[in-house]
Amino acid sequence: MFTKWIFPTYWRVMVITLSSVLHQRSAFRMAVILAAMLFAKGRKTITSWFRAAGISRRYKAYYYFIGSLAQKTENIASELFKIMMNRIYKNTNIILAAIDDSPISRYGPKIAGAGIHRNPVSTPDGKKFIYGHVWVTLSLIARHSKFGTIGLPLLARMYVKAKDIKNTNLSFKSKTEKAVELSMWAYNCCKNLGKQLWIVTDGGYTRASFLKPVIKSGAVVVTRLRRDAVLYAEPTPPRKHKRGRPRKYGKRIKLVNRATNPDGWFKIKAVLYGRQETKEVKLFKALYKPAGCMVQVLIVRESTDCLRAFMCTDLTACAIDILEAVADRYAIEQNFCDLKEIDGLGQQQVRTLASNIGAFHLNLWFHSMVELWAWNKSAKVLCDRSDSPWDDANRRPSHADKCAALRREVLKQTFFVSSNKNHEINKIYKQFYKLLKLVA
Repeated sequence: MFTKWIFPTYWRVMVITLSSVLHQRSAFRMAVILAAMLFAKGRKTITSWFRAAGISRRYKAYYYFIGSLAQKTENIASELFKIMMNRIYKNTNIILAAIDDSPISRYGPKIAGAGIHRNPVSTPDGKKFIYGHVWVTLSLIARHSKFGTIGLPLLARMYVKAKDIKNTNLSFKSKTEKAVELSMWAYNCCKNLGKQLWIVTDGGYTRASFLKPVIKSGAVVVTRLRRDAVLYAEPTPPRKHKRGRPRKYGKRIKLVNRATNPDGWFKIKAVLYGRQETKEVKLFKALYKPAGCMVQVLIVRESTDCLRAFMCTDLTACAIDILEAVADRYAIEQNFCDLKEIDGLGQQQVRTLASNIGAFHLNLWFHSMVELWAWNKSAKVLCDRSDSPWDDANRRPSHADKCAALRREVLKQTFFVSSNKNHEINKIYKQFYKLLKLVA
């Protein structure tokens, strides 16, 4: 594909780095598939990728290549993780990552790992269940100086129900166990580079099966607490030794009672969802049984009747860091939205387990690579809203804008920079460039 299209230098460096962990005979196909994903039109099926890349004769080899990526997901994600460290996290010591699960609708019989799952999104038809896959996904969270919080998906694990596991060669693991595997992988990557890992999740992962192994590994967990969460004060050592084991938990703490107590409240200013807001909070330490250790508990008072509680396993963390980490978790939700609507996640129409894993991770890596390429680009380069006066000129470029900007850059490099431009055909080039903008 590089013989047909001329990509930017940074994109080619990323593709070569990711391909370095693959077998030498098939590594060149990574560049072809990623370029095809950029220029594919309509439904983002595997065949639409092949048509965009001009693959017709040996298309079966590319099908096998996508399935073979299932065995190399961690190796490729590790290389992409190193690229992110050099591009974004070079001057930071704390790496924030988010873990969440999302269902992907599938259609057709005999799709490996597919089952009936609860639909978390309200749809016009009111369907409470969908048929497809559930993926537990890990995304790194980064704050851009101009574009706000951006998510960079890296790795995922397919969750298969116990009743659907018979049709596959997998062993059953719950969502929290899948999340623990992702957390361990991310922690090892951060440890090798001398970084500290913070993991933010929603309330569904506030369980002992997830918290205890992740905390034991050394990562910091930030998550939401239920209003009826059971908390305990730190037990005081007895003055005199008595018979029996000493107390493991102190006096029980109720969040409602702590919230109604007027003492201990203070105001902070934090950047939440792209805006600086002032919140009234209360911070204290308590013993949380599912975590098996002391944690920081943060209560946020939204109004007199609305209270939200969060916890952090780092006892030295301040209220601003905890609250901003919780707010930045929305980036992974935006990742799921962009992956499904723009990148065509779940539209590849493959049946085998390995092909589904390979196609899913290709979408994750393509999404992150586009964001990394556009990281140092200005808003004027990524999008031009001069022909849309009704649109907000200050709105940050979307993922679709960044994909379109990359396509324009590739077409410009291919048809203008690489050709011998002279004065006589300058007007023709200008008209042709306008046509390319419409195409891209």
